[in-house]
Amino acid sequence: MITETTHWPSPAKLNLFLYITGRRDNGYHELQTLFQFLDHGDDLAITANTSGEITLSPEIPGVPLQDNLIWKAAKALQLKSGCQHGAHIELNKILPMGGGIGGGSSNAATTLVALNFLWQTNLSDDELAEIGLKLGADVPVFTRGFAAFAEGVGEVLTKAEPEEKWYLVVRPDVSIATVDIFTHPQLTRDTPKRALATLLDSDYGNDCEKIVRMLYQEVDKQLSWLLQYAPSRLTGTGSCVFAEFSSKKEAESVLGKLPDTVSTFLAKGKNLSPLHETLAKYRLAHKQSI
Repeated sequence: MITETTHWPSPAKLNLFLYITGRRDNGYHELQTLFQFLDHGDDLAITANTSGEITLSPEIPGVPLQDNLIWKAAKALQLKSGCQHGAHIELNKILPMGGGIGGGSSNAATTLVALNFLWQTNLSDDELAEIGLKLGADVPVFTRGFAAFAEGVGEVLTKAEPEEKWYLVVRPDVSIATVDIFTHPQLTRDTPKRALATLLDSDYGNDCEKIVRMLYQEVDKQLSWLLQYAPSRLTGTGSCVFAEFSSKKEAESVLGKLPDTVSTFLAKGKNLSPLHETLAKYRLAHKQSI
């Protein structure tokens, strides 16, 4: 077990496109979506110990410990591996909750990847993804750490290498429940399935966007503003929207036009997750210290 305090990124993600291609008898939707990470996100400071207990700080108001995805991920790893170790995890929360950029799922995945290394439980990527899927549909994307084309209900992942652009991400001041969008009677559910190569070579879209813009005036307003300057879309079911740029300078130019009252950040797309870049550094440092 590695007991010194280590710091782990918990990056945001974007759905560069999202198409709903059908609906299963159990109510789950078939989809095709493209995930890419951002070099922006939360940070987890993790100190492994021998207590067997998982402790978190700070407390998140309104979220009991047993409902916290970080705690649930750590307990699930203990259960799967039979590990008796514990950990204290301190979360520096930057990503908004309910923004469609993967905050909670990313936190869970960072916990799994980091503790698998710190506790030396040596679970495979497939085993971590299997644990992650039970915590949330997006968690396996983060545990595997590569940009991915997802199909099925989001669980069938194919490694992808979209262009790593610069993104201006805007968070309208609304929180959107995914279930409200996926159960809306006017949601498009019959977009034809296409091959990844075809999709990468086509204009990107999001089938949820029409419904979200109709229901949430603030999202519609921010998206309309961004579309004046660059190709812009909703990510996931929102509420975050993003504009894409070929250079940081272009993105900064538009960022400078936004009023200070708007919640926003600028980030670079990454096909290899910052989490896995950090894991590689810690593995190398640990190997050299043995």
